[in-house]
Amino acid sequence: MTARYFYGWNVVAATFVMALFSFGLGFYGLTVYVATLQQLHQWSASLVSAPVTVYYVGGALVTMVISTLYERFGPRVVVSAASVALAGGVAALGSVTRPWHLYPAFLLMSLGWGAMSGAAINIILAPWFRRRRGLAVSIAFNGATLGGVIVAPLLIPLIARVGFASAMAMGAMVVAAVVVGVAVGIMRRTPESIGLSPDGEPGTATPDAPRLGEKRRWRRQALRTWRFWSVSVPFALGLAAQVGVLTHLVALVMPTLGASGAAVAVSTTTAAAILGRLLTGIVVDRTDPRFVAAATLGVQVFGVMLLAWAPSAAVAYSGCTLFGLGVGNLTTLPGLIVAAEWPTEQFGALVALAVGINQLTFAFGPSLVGVVRDWSGGYAPALGVCAVLQVAAATLVLLGRSPSRTGPTAH
Repeated sequence: MTARYFYGWNVVAATFVMALFSFGLGFYGLTVYVATLQQLHQWSASLVSAPVTVYYVGGALVTMVISTLYERFGPRVVVSAASVALAGGVAALGSVTRPWHLYPAFLLMSLGWGAMSGAAINIILAPWFRRRRGLAVSIAFNGATLGGVIVAPLLIPLIARVGFASAMAMGAMVVAAVVVGVAVGIMRRTPESIGLSPDGEPGTATPDAPRLGEKRRWRRQALRTWRFWSVSVPFALGLAAQVGVLTHLVALVMPTLGASGAAVAVSTTTAAAILGRLLTGIVVDRTDPRFVAAATLGVQVFGVMLLAWAPSAAVAYSGCTLFGLGVGNLTTLPGLIVAAEWPTEQFGALVALAVGINQLTFAFGPSLVGVVRDWSGGYAPALGVCAVLQVAAATLVLLGRSPSRTGPTAH
């Protein structure tokens, strides 16, 4: 008998497209916005970075409640509204003339980013896959990484050709049209809503969705445990360093590589992220994901130190490659650790909480790098601070290991 095609892979494809644009414009694109605004208006690194911190804080607050919004309204409505908000903020960035104008533009963007970031990918796909959830999430997150390979680098020559305002308006129109289209046309709440079961397995029975009270209880219990904080704190520190470097990547490599080289640097970083995620996918199911996280952070430390030194283009690209190998993994590994160490029914609530805490913390990464850069007169000391944060993160994630944990659902 020929196996039937499972509609869940259509949802994966739609989520891939969502991630391509939400991460391309709402995450990797920030490095282009920061560098362009600094050059266009002669604003300091710290002046431009502060609104980015507000952006990530706003996104984190949205992320913390996003599972409830998806359950109440479904992915069609939430993703459509989020893409319009992201597009509106991107378009507004092209029209800013005063530093304070950045705050409302980034706050509007944050509504879209928070509703379509890493937690959203997990939440949208969780009802559709159990046995093959890791594969489905990995495919969708590769859309996020390709946003850094394709979307963000294309902004640099587009800005040079048509100007910042026109480039932002064009990007906004594309993200709104494409993401709303795939959300309305493809995304569904659950497989049961169209008579299917997770993974396309026979039968339609599914456990009742957890009540809001249960989710709150699980969150409170998790917040009282070192095991949960040993996931949140390390990734919060590691992502603070990572997001700080990514936000300033174009500005910090521009003196060595020039504008065209900076675009290649962004593509190199995110292409390496795809390779890093593929390598991680090969080994992560065979070993403790905490070990994988520590190794990822260690590789990034070497990349950051090369970027801080960077006497030549070759060294700068090597630093981008090593740093990029961990870029995708630091967004996917928290979910993998939560999935391995907590019961399945708690996954959605706890992964949203962990990602929200991480994002609330890494929101300060861009400002940290900007302030240290302005204080010291260069990016090297700021990158040194980022390397220290990543070493601390690698240490803490290993300290959270439990020797008694023997299975993926032990808790």
